[in-house]
Amino acid sequence: MEQDPTLLPSFSLRNRLTRVAWQLVYILLFRLSPRPFHAWRASLLRLFGARLGPTCHIYPKARIWAPWNLICEDRVSVADDAELYNPSPLYMGSHCIVSQGAYLCGATHEYDDPSFRLVHFPMRLGAYSWICARAAVNPGVNVGDGAILALGAIATRDLDPFGIYAGIPARKIKERSRNAVPEEFSAKVDQQSR
Repeated sequence: MEQDPTLLPSFSLRNRLTRVAWQLVYILLFRLSPRPFHAWRASLLRLFGARLGPTCHIYPKARIWAPWNLICEDRVSVADDAELYNPSPLYMGSHCIVSQGAYLCGATHEYDDPSFRLVHFPMRLGAYSWICARAAVNPGVNVGDGAILALGAIATRDLDPFGIYAGIPARKIKERSRNAVPEEFSAKVDQQSR
């Protein structure tokens, strides 16, 4: 009798054991830490392979699925109840913000495949981007530098740099002012888009 393909594990034994270890550390040491202890939580994430800039603020109720797939430049903030489901690398640019209850989904399933196999994607949130409270970013969607995904919006396609997006699915409703970020950064983005 053939084994049901939907029962096969999506990840290696090592990956699953590491996630169990991370969950224990998360429950006992990360989640219970006082809110101002950003350096403590950053050191726990680094212990599990995260690459974080020196002053990232990851709050105690933020949920990170795989710290070893988290790459953050400096001054990244991830709020309480934000969830980073990152079975593939998730890159977050400098000064990126993920607000309360936001959800970044890095995987889905092959629904036309009888095995219903898990597929996951690398994702990038650009520098000075902001994922507002309760917004969601679909698997494989990248957020441009300086872009904003509004409250409760769902990004189903890549977001252009400095665009402000709202709705379900998210649509560009206007442009963010280049004055909202340091001049040297907005000039760099403008040069890259030429």
